[in-house]
Amino acid sequence: MSNAERERLAEAAANGIPWRKWGPYLSERQWGTVREDYSRTGDAWTYFPHDQARSRAYRWGEDGLGGISDDGQRLCFALALWNGKDPILKERLFGLDNSEGNHGEDVKEYYFYLDSTPTHSYMRYLYKYPQEAYPYAKLVQVNARRSRLEMEYELLDTGVFEGDRYFDVVVEYAKASPEDILIRISATNRGSDPAELHLLPTLWFRNTWAFEEGATRPSLEEVEGARGRRTVRATHPELGALEFHVDSEAPLLFTENETNQRRLFGAENPAPFVKDAFHEYVVHGRREAVNPARKGTKAAAHHVVTVAPGATGTLRLRLRAGAARSTPFGRGYDDLMRERAAEADAFYDALMPDSFDADRRLVFRQALAGMLWSKQFYHFDLERWITEHGGEGGRIPRNGQWPHMVNADVISMPDKWEYPWYAAWDLAFHALPLALVDEHFAKEQLDLMLRERYLHPNGQIPAYEWNFGDVNPPVHAWATLFAFQLDRARGGKGDYDFLNRVFQKLLLNFTWWVNRKDPTGRNVFEGGFLGLDNIGVFDRSSPLPTGGFLEQADGTAWMAFFSQCMLTIALELAKEDPAHAAMAYKFFEHFIRIASAMDRMGDRHDEMWDEEDGFFYDLLRMPDGSATRLRVRSMVGLLPLCAASVIEEDVLEKVPELRAKARWFLEKRPELVRNIALPQTPGAKGRRLLAILDERKLRRVLARMLDENEFLSPYGIRALSLHHRDHPYVFRVGAQEYRVGYQPAESETGMFGGNSNWRGPIWMPVNALIVRALLQYYTYYGDAFTVECPTRSGRKMTLYQVAEEISRRLGAIFLRDADGKRPVYGGERKFQEDPHWRDHVLFYEYFHGDNGAGLGASHQTGWTGVVAVLMHLFATVPAEDVLEGGRGAVFDAGRRRAKRPAARKA
Repeated sequence: MSNAERERLAEAAANGIPWRKWGPYLSERQWGTVREDYSRTGDAWTYFPHDQARSRAYRWGEDGLGGISDDGQRLCFALALWNGKDPILKERLFGLDNSEGNHGEDVKEYYFYLDSTPTHSYMRYLYKYPQEAYPYAKLVQVNARRSRLEMEYELLDTGVFEGDRYFDVVVEYAKASPEDILIRISATNRGSDPAELHLLPTLWFRNTWAFEEGATRPSLEEVEGARGRRTVRATHPELGALEFHVDSEAPLLFTENETNQRRLFGAENPAPFVKDAFHEYVVHGRREAVNPARKGTKAAAHHVVTVAPGATGTLRLRLRAGAARSTPFGRGYDDLMRERAAEADAFYDALMPDSFDADRRLVFRQALAGMLWSKQFYHFDLERWITEHGGEGGRIPRNGQWPHMVNADVISMPDKWEYPWYAAWDLAFHALPLALVDEHFAKEQLDLMLRERYLHPNGQIPAYEWNFGDVNPPVHAWATLFAFQLDRARGGKGDYDFLNRVFQKLLLNFTWWVNRKDPTGRNVFEGGFLGLDNIGVFDRSSPLPTGGFLEQADGTAWMAFFSQCMLTIALELAKEDPAHAAMAYKFFEHFIRIASAMDRMGDRHDEMWDEEDGFFYDLLRMPDGSATRLRVRSMVGLLPLCAASVIEEDVLEKVPELRAKARWFLEKRPELVRNIALPQTPGAKGRRLLAILDERKLRRVLARMLDENEFLSPYGIRALSLHHRDHPYVFRVGAQEYRVGYQPAESETGMFGGNSNWRGPIWMPVNALIVRALLQYYTYYGDAFTVECPTRSGRKMTLYQVAEEISRRLGAIFLRDADGKRPVYGGERKFQEDPHWRDHVLFYEYFHGDNGAGLGASHQTGWTGVVAVLMHLFATVPAEDVLEGGRGAVFDAGRRRAKRPAARKA
């Protein structure tokens, strides 16, 4: 059966046909970002607030409602709305900034990424627009009065949706060809009375001419269209000519994408027409605000419709390159819309396991749609930004050590409103679900972070724009392996050019870690933030109040894991080039030395493993050389479990150099492996296990992790043990007390500012790493190794079954339960009961440790999209195939529809 979307992906990869040239590459929020901050204090939120966004031209990017742009974000399209009552034209999403929200920044809108194919040949987006005035001031004022201990005040709490007085505004896109895009806007009145709606589909150019000397200003102008319709011609020196067709007699409005200097700064405007002209025209009736000559760099059709209760108003549009070749709205328009929607159905039908019921299919598809909608054109030239700040000698609030960076690419974002900038370790997790649908884009994203315009000359991978020099966990090598192996499972040989290219750059990054984060040279690593700043006793990115430094259990475990992944990549490359065998041995020795450093021979009090507790802890190394374990049972102590990888026997046979050197090393230094898994001991199918935890330690750590009174929640593995709810960890420095207690939702501490404080929620990415590790252990130990799950339940499970059970609990966050409720929506009745809300799924940043409710960023499909991979894996790969085929069987999941029934142990 043909799969049109797969064919488009193949055309793009093999022939360079630009099916991805246009996509959802607009940000949801460009204001309040570091890129747009030219202050001396680094207060990006204050320097460019939401109130200025409608009037001030952006320097580095654009935002909009449900919009698209080309892949260089030169020409943009998005939707603007007005209900006749709002104080401002709704051109972008509103939310509270970091200082306004009682839990930090937070978008206060309801919008949903309903569908998308990888090439964006079909997309669908939903925005819920109130018919009453949007309560901007009330949201700010009420949240300002609330403390960190109180719930956030949400848009539903304001009453603006009472009586269902709102519009469901759906924007659909369908590509007739790479540069011929059909756009359909449908507005359904959910209220009981007729309601008027102003629809302003808006086309505009990103302002480059004001910042690039000698740049040619592009243009938009009205040209004659068919009777009863409007046409705008767009001309750009790089894009060429395009035409934007409107299936309506609605008047066209024109202005310039230029800052309104008078409104913002009290200065004269160089030209009479400015960015906020449509707001002035529609909301305040100022007809002189728009250009009567009907030309400019920003244009919109002003389409006004009154929609009856339960009815839907529709507006058809078309954006295509070149001059009109045929009527834009002939009979084929609606046929093509239906065809592309059907092709999207066929694409996902071919991907989804047959065993998925309707609800699983819905969640799986919306998770992947969210991943694909979360792409954004990210533009940031650091050297120019530094110069514009006042030159290299001027005071730069951040990132002054990264002048080499020139970012101008489409990148997968964590959340295009809350985090509209890439984060390197987030991106590694994004690659997993992206590889399920578009392995080319997934590999491209991983490769991108290691290019010269991103990777620091010293080998550091940029973290995120608030501090590119921060330290994130080194998961890039693992994600690279995942993308390579899934691609190979689908296509045969595997992309060794990609693997080798990434490996060479990761060698630089590994060297940076060794040189910068192992200060004593003892294979014990620091790292600071590492994505888990929330759990520690102290801010690990700041000087310690005790003096001295932290030896981090997670930092050291991450480096053990990094070593394993680099070893595995080197072994893959050695199949094509035997010279890589030497590199495989290098990383084997790195791993052994790092793993051994976490628990040296003898019962010592200055190592991370605590024999009494059966757990790993951070070690506080004092200035006098003494050491104290910080006994916080957290994800920090579970990460050593994740450093587990299996080497197949046939691989060792093909690389005899590694076998010989490893045997020599282990005979010479036997003390290094006495407290870790013995790599020379064969397991199932002759496999060798590289792991920090030997069988005894593994059982002890699993007993805590699978204890429902500690880490095991009904919805996955908590970040902090429930034990600390009644037994908080307390550490005193003089008269100062530092306390870590279990809090399943938002933390009560403000140690790290804003919403960067957590004490026990569930995080999808680290849960995914735990699941991966359990499958690795299973391929080594096999069915004979069982544990109680949950602990003390009397129910024995293999490690495959434990991994499957954790994945089931994670999936249960989003799926309807026995009462028809989705735990992700907690007690919010509108989302749980209303048929127009309950099947629109949001993929939050993290989740309540006890009830699974969504927390943090509401559209962080990014790493939370990993749930789609977990759902797919355990629906397609039975235990016996994992045991028989090892790692390869897991990646064969990309080709399978359903798994065979697996024999289960009692």
